[in-house]
Amino acid sequence: MAISITGLLMGDRPRDVVRRSVIISIVSFLTLIDLFGAQALLPQIIVAFRSDPGTAGFAVNAATLGMAVSGMTVAWFADRIDRKRGIWVCLALLSIPTALLSITHSIWIFMALRVIQGALMAAAFTLTATYLSERCDMTAKGGALAAYITGNVASNLFGRLTAVTLSDVTSLSGSFLFFAGLNLVGAAFALILIGPCDDVPPMRADSALDAWKRHFSNPALRAVFGIGFFILFIFVGVFTYVNLYLVNQLHLSPMSLGLAYLVFAPAIITTPMAGNLVRKFGPRTALTLSLGVALASLTLTLSSELWVVLTGLALLGMATFSAQAAATGYVSANVSSDRAQANGLYLTSYYLGGLVGALLLGQVNAHFGWSATVLGVGAAIVAAIGLARSLGR
Repeated sequence: MAISITGLLMGDRPRDVVRRSVIISIVSFLTLIDLFGAQALLPQIIVAFRSDPGTAGFAVNAATLGMAVSGMTVAWFADRIDRKRGIWVCLALLSIPTALLSITHSIWIFMALRVIQGALMAAAFTLTATYLSERCDMTAKGGALAAYITGNVASNLFGRLTAVTLSDVTSLSGSFLFFAGLNLVGAAFALILIGPCDDVPPMRADSALDAWKRHFSNPALRAVFGIGFFILFIFVGVFTYVNLYLVNQLHLSPMSLGLAYLVFAPAIITTPMAGNLVRKFGPRTALTLSLGVALASLTLTLSSELWVVLTGLALLGMATFSAQAAATGYVSANVSSDRAQANGLYLTSYYLGGLVGALLLGQVNAHFGWSATVLGVGAAIVAAIGLARSLGR
């Protein structure tokens, strides 16, 4: 008999909370691991495809283009998509472009496959976030979304660490084939453990376009969409191009670079606490504090001492994931209908931020180096803090 998270979403017993959080985190982990694994391979991809850092960095992060388009597309057709079937089918199909990455020798084909990967990952992500917001009561919702972001953090850590380790042992091809296998595991996991959705009535406006207009007319939601844009802009800018700084300036080997991604480990512990931070201080203060820590820790990455840089990256990871959990929870808590459309708008803004960050900061890094990249990221953090301060108390 299949286990389902359907009953667990409303449970408040300690064992229900733990089981629910573990299952949701695993689904998130297996949904987004492809996104971050490839980012860690940037130095090897530059060599393998004989590409410049700007082009290779954009190719690696081209998944965010597919994610931005997919988030809006899924939101448009949300009432016609069965949540459970959509999640597991997307993860199963994701294994195809992932496997094809292992045999391509063109940076442009690599880029196109990453776009397809992004479209499928974002579809699964959007459907899962919508499923949680529809199924969880208000008490469980914050914890469920924090668990999902925690799985996102874990995919950052283990995706990057695994990708670098496997590429060092088996080449780039072996790394991508391993991730294709994980995609199939994720599909099977979603098929078995996610409960059916036929008892959830759709909550829609007259059309998706009407829902989008209504959400955009809310100044607070517009601000949070902007914050989401800057969060991934910051994250992609730092954790894609710091690889080159660590390898070229601090002379880390590929294996050592993989171990350096243990900087994400503290965020696995701190991200679930983001919900408590929001409940205690409110979303405006929680976001401002998180982004303020991100700004302060960013300056540490300019050091020539490895341990100082890694400390800065660890703090930055904790801060950005805390901000992401707070922003995602804010959208969910402040939208009572048309949740798929609201989630789609937020995730589209979020992924567009990653795309712009990869493109713009890639060129900055290629022409002016890591210090200029840090300056660009710092400006984005300041802009995000300004939007956070505009939220009501």
